[in-house]
Amino acid sequence: MALGTGPTSGSPAPTGWRRGRSWMRRHRLLSGAVATVVVAAGVVVPLTVTGASATPCRTVSATVRALADDPAAATAALDPADDASRLSAARNLLDHDRFCGDGARVLGRVITAGTGATSPAAPHTEAQARATYAVAAALSHRDGLPEGLSPAVARMLAEYVVDVTRQFDSIGVRDDLTGPAEPAATATALDPSGYTPYGRFLAPHEAHVNFGYAAEFARAQKPELDLLVAELTADPQAFAILYDAELAYVSHYVERLTDRAGDPDARVTAENAGDGGEAGDGGDGGGKERSRARGGDWHSDDLTWPDNDLEDAASLIGSLMQARSRYAKDGTIGDLAAFDRSVRARLRGVYRTADDRVTSRPPMGTIAGRPVSGRLRGDVFDGRRQLTTVYDAWARARGIPAERAAGQRQLMDDAYVRGYWLRTVY
Repeated sequence: MALGTGPTSGSPAPTGWRRGRSWMRRHRLLSGAVATVVVAAGVVVPLTVTGASATPCRTVSATVRALADDPAAATAALDPADDASRLSAARNLLDHDRFCGDGARVLGRVITAGTGATSPAAPHTEAQARATYAVAAALSHRDGLPEGLSPAVARMLAEYVVDVTRQFDSIGVRDDLTGPAEPAATATALDPSGYTPYGRFLAPHEAHVNFGYAAEFARAQKPELDLLVAELTADPQAFAILYDAELAYVSHYVERLTDRAGDPDARVTAENAGDGGEAGDGGDGGGKERSRARGGDWHSDDLTWPDNDLEDAASLIGSLMQARSRYAKDGTIGDLAAFDRSVRARLRGVYRTADDRVTSRPPMGTIAGRPVSGRLRGDVFDGRRQLTTVYDAWARARGIPAERAAGQRQLMDDAYVRGYWLRTVY
C-alpha cells in the first residue's frame, strides 16, 4: 500500500498560531496581471490572475510537469549544491501562495521524484538528500502551504524519518556541518565508542540530510523542521503520513536493540561507561542524563543513544498531537470530527515488532513502508498509549529486564508529554 494514498484534504491553510507575515508579504503579487519567474534550468512559471479581485495563482509549465516523470532532472532542479548556493532554485519553484489547477499536486510529484530513492530498497544519494534539504528550506518559512502540496512534503519527510526524528528538536545552526547533506562514508562511520551522530542502524551506502546546516550567506534560510511539521499537520493526509512514519520507526528501532534495550554497536569500556554501569548490569534507562560530562569528558554507554533516539520519536509524536489540539482550538481545523475521521481512514495500522533481534540495516525509505500487522486499537490520537502498547509487547517478547523497560518507557512518556505540552511554535 502506498504511503498517503487517497484524495487530498480541503482543510484551510494554518493561520492561528503562525509566525506573523506582513500583509504585503501575503499579497505581494496582486499588483500585476501577469508575471514570470525563472527557475532552475531555465524553467518559466507564469503567474495568472483571472480577474481584478481574484487570488493570483501560479501556473505550472509543461517544462516543470516533465520533471515529475524524470527523477534525475527533478533532483537536479531542486539540488541546492554542496554549499546551498542554489537554494533560490527550489524556492522559486515551490514557494508560492497558490497554484492553478492541479499545479500543487504536480509539484508534489516533482518533490517525490527529486528527493525519493530510485526504488524502495535503494539508499538515498547525496543529491537527493540535498534536494530534500532545499525543499524543507523553501517551505518551512511560510504561512501555510498551498492546498494539495502537503501530502507530498509529508511523504518526503517520511522517507527520511531517521534524519527528521533525530533533528526535529534541534535549535539553531550547526557550525560543524559542511553542507546540506552528509556522504554515506562519513555519516555511517562509527567512532571508537561505536557512535555516529547520524543515528543508529544506518544503511551503509546512504547519504543523510543535514537540516541544521546553514551557509553564512543563507543562515536565515535553513530548514525549520518543527515549523514545517506544524504546517503539515493541518492536512489530515499529511498528519497520517507523519504519524504512521514515526510509529513504524519506533518498531523498526526497538527490534534492533539488544536484550537489555541497548545499542548493539556500542563499544562500552570502563572509560566511556556512563551512570548505567558496565554492559550487562541491566541499566536504568538514564537517557540524556547518562551522557553528561564527568571529569571534563563526555561519557556514554550502550543505553545512552537508544534512550535519546526513542525520546526524540516520542517527542515528535507528542508535537503532532499538540498541533492537532491547537488547530482545533484556533479554528484552523474547523471540523475536528471530520479531520479525525479522515486521519483514521488513512492510518495504515499497527507495526508489530519481530520476535527475535533484527540485524539488517535497510535504507530509510523502507521504514515507513514496513508491513502492518493489524489496525490501530483504541484512541488513535492517544500517542502515549500507541507507543506504550507496541513497546510493552516488544519488551515482553524479548525478555527485557523489567527495571530497564520501565525506565526506558518512562523516558519516552516524559518526552511525549514535553512534545505535547511544552513545545511552542510561533
